[in-house]
Amino acid sequence: MDALDASKLLDEELYSRQLYVLGSPAMQRIQGARVLVSGLQGLGAEVAKNLVLMGVGSLTLHDPHPTCWSDLAAQFLLSEQDLERSRAEASQELLAQLNRAVQVVVHTGDITEDLLLDFQVVVLTAAKLEEQLKVGTLCHKHGVCFLAADTRGLVGQLFCDFGEDFTVQDPTEAEPLTAAIQHISQGSPGILTLRKGANTHYFRDGDLVTFSGIEGMVELNDCDPRSIHVREDGSLEIGDTTTFSRYLRGGAITEVKRPKTVRHKSLDTALLQPHVVAQSSQEVHRAHCLHQAFCALHKFQHLHGRPPQPWDPVDAETVVGLAQDLEPLKWTEEEPLEQPLDEALVRTVALSSGGVLSPMVAMLGAVAAQEVLKAISRKFMPLDQWLYFDALDCLPEDGELLPSPEDCAPRGSRYDGQIAVFGAGFQEKLSRQHYLLVGAGAIGCELLKVFALVGLGARNSGGLTVVDMDHIERSNLSRQFLFRSQDIGRPKAEVAAAAARRLNPDLQVIPLTYPLDPTTEHIYGDNFFSHVDGVVAALDSFQARRYVAARCTHYLKPLLEAGTLGTRGSAKVFMPHVTEAYRAPASAAASEDAPYPVCTVRHFPSTAEHTLQWARDEFEGLFRLSAETINHHQQAHTSLADMDGPQTLTLLKPVLGVLRVRPQNWQDCVAWALGHWKLCFHYGIKQLLRHFPPNKVLEDGTPFWSGPKQCPQPLEFDTNQDMHLLYVLAAANLYAQMHGLPGSQDSTALRELLKLLPQPDPQQMAPIFASNLELASASAEFGPEQLKELNKALEFWTVGPPLKPLMFEKDDDSNFHVDFVAAAASLRCQNYGIPPVSRAQFHHLKWTCWDRLKVPAGQPERTLELLLAHLQEQHGLRVRMLLHGPALLYSAGWSPEKQAQRLPLRVTELVQQVTGQVLAPGLRVLVLELSCEGEEEDTAFPPLHYEL
Repeated sequence: MDALDASKLLDEELYSRQLYVLGSPAMQRIQGARVLVSGLQGLGAEVAKNLVLMGVGSLTLHDPHPTCWSDLAAQFLLSEQDLERSRAEASQELLAQLNRAVQVVVHTGDITEDLLLDFQVVVLTAAKLEEQLKVGTLCHKHGVCFLAADTRGLVGQLFCDFGEDFTVQDPTEAEPLTAAIQHISQGSPGILTLRKGANTHYFRDGDLVTFSGIEGMVELNDCDPRSIHVREDGSLEIGDTTTFSRYLRGGAITEVKRPKTVRHKSLDTALLQPHVVAQSSQEVHRAHCLHQAFCALHKFQHLHGRPPQPWDPVDAETVVGLAQDLEPLKWTEEEPLEQPLDEALVRTVALSSGGVLSPMVAMLGAVAAQEVLKAISRKFMPLDQWLYFDALDCLPEDGELLPSPEDCAPRGSRYDGQIAVFGAGFQEKLSRQHYLLVGAGAIGCELLKVFALVGLGARNSGGLTVVDMDHIERSNLSRQFLFRSQDIGRPKAEVAAAAARRLNPDLQVIPLTYPLDPTTEHIYGDNFFSHVDGVVAALDSFQARRYVAARCTHYLKPLLEAGTLGTRGSAKVFMPHVTEAYRAPASAAASEDAPYPVCTVRHFPSTAEHTLQWARDEFEGLFRLSAETINHHQQAHTSLADMDGPQTLTLLKPVLGVLRVRPQNWQDCVAWALGHWKLCFHYGIKQLLRHFPPNKVLEDGTPFWSGPKQCPQPLEFDTNQDMHLLYVLAAANLYAQMHGLPGSQDSTALRELLKLLPQPDPQQMAPIFASNLELASASAEFGPEQLKELNKALEFWTVGPPLKPLMFEKDDDSNFHVDFVAAAASLRCQNYGIPPVSRAQFHHLKWTCWDRLKVPAGQPERTLELLLAHLQEQHGLRVRMLLHGPALLYSAGWSPEKQAQRLPLRVTELVQQVTGQVLAPGLRVLVLELSCEGEEEDTAFPPLHYEL
């Protein structure tokens, strides 16, 4: 059962996001798995779709029943042309198109014991209880993982049986906890102190840990897992270290995960002993009542040969009576549950159970597919064993507004399954809605599918507008099911809109590729929002979500906001005058929105987030801003002497690096990349330590390198270190892209080439550090000889075609953007003894976006002197340094002559003078960065949005 097809190579580009969460061994198991899905109504189609996108080895479909009108409300693979065709056969080809690497076949016979032996996992959806019991018993007998799932109207049920001895190799979805070490004592027990700011409260007594990167007490490095004891002060007892070498510095402690064993009961036993995990006794009781309601619905079907009629009070009362007559549930085999049946709940379930809803099957289908993934990969704890979910609060609270049997009768319409729950009147209202969907990625595609199936905006007076400025990448195909390989490179909004129309030809959908942000308010303005009934945001940054939420607040429009992070997800609804306004979650403030101080990021990082921000800044400076600056010099034929020389020098010297001519080939690019590696991770660190030696002590006797400031160590370049090689490979390719040269992905050939290259001369390298730690490298005065040297070097870059500025793209894993940032951040972590982040954690970290601090609009433009005075008078800020992009606008260290020259200039004049760029017509805001006198060096301020 566990044998893998070794001939199948893992497509890392296609499954990149999944790989970051699951890892390669789990993905290999998934790729070799064989799964049977029986029942291809809406729920079965969702499970099958998700499994194909995940990349299971083979998927067998089973459903000989003919397609009917009510299927079309939730089964996105079927259309009116498939009526009377077998659901499984009608679904097979479209499922296969989602991922040609997955073998999708149809089984047309009965489900027999011999058939079940061919599969690792079997999933039944919308099956009769008799079928569930028969198949579940056989699966339990032969060790085949078994799932049964069903939805009835607004209620869903999922059951998992992975056997009596199922081992979960990786029980938690979180990465192993890693923390930096401050000190380890010699003794019995040895006491380990974590570096200040580490998450000590996450370690627990009895946790197993191992160690890495320790200098001195090297006996601990890569040792067998050790059990720890957490002391009251947060330090950790790690066992006997008496005979070990004396601890010197550095290192990290890492949690070692332990496998867990799960023991599941078979379905026939679990029916009377449903174990429900919930946050309150009320939730447990509600789940047990839903369990009894499903059992009663099965009993009704068995007795009458049909399900209850939609909103039929007689049938509903019959179901309530059947639920009352069921055998009591038990805590154990002897002890019954003493809980009264919630008859009103069971009655409501019965009344609304006659239909199938797309949102319900999409939600439960996703959970069921995730459980299949757990069964195959043996990662993450499976359900224990029942899951009940209901959305009965979607029904009107006023009983008089509930639909009637006549309003819910079938009409030979694709919406019959939904009309059976909400009525024809609700369907008419839904079709006249006009909604805005922002984002056509993974969540956006799912929402578009649901909107098409439910008929949102499917009448002339309604409609749907899809906004997304991105283009389709290959890595999108494993989770954004509306796209195909032939769509790569096309706009997401346009392709998604066309795919949604194919799901429902009545859908009125308009794609727009303009971004929804402050620059497009002339497009998405009063007239646009006046025609919108609601907004759905499926965005991947909290900055964008905040902006969309602010527009909804301004125009009093309801907002549905959803997002995912690895295996986690969230969705919230915000209604004007009803709910609180949108606020980003607290975790966002700790990651994406944290304003990291410049000096901390550049010279004293203490967290992985600091190194990530440094790496992103490196990318921007090396491959975008430098190219833009050189292109400007080429177009304007200007000399550095005509501009703000120090700032341009700081920006361009790392880019020119050890080369004094424009690169001509791949070898030149590799030589530059190697030189920059040495500059960043070796010579730059040595230069920092010359200014601040490891033994430096402050005036009060406190060691300079203490607390969050950890003394760095220079790295020695080693081609056998994968991260060293990845950095050079990525940097060289990006440098080649910027210069229009061919690159290479051959890491073996790169290793050989690096052996032949001469070592860079440190005297030729640009300094990246300044002694006063206040960006003096951007403001230091220097003489005409330095300008002459840089102008001479720059001449080689201004001859020939313009350079290509690279805009960072995090969704394309083939362009080396993410590789560069990940490698740079990891190496920076090694310099400073910071526990590195895994590739999965790296993709979950967000890029820094700071909140706004606006100067009031409508005032005449200020001179630089008046702006500084305004900040002092209105906000109490005495500005020490003010920057616009890469340009230093103001420094408190200016000479009197320079102050007299620049303080009277208007802010826009000064920006144009120091950047050499003419401001775009119609520009409304300048974004400035500032630091202030009298503040700690780690104090950071949000950008100043200067409105023109």
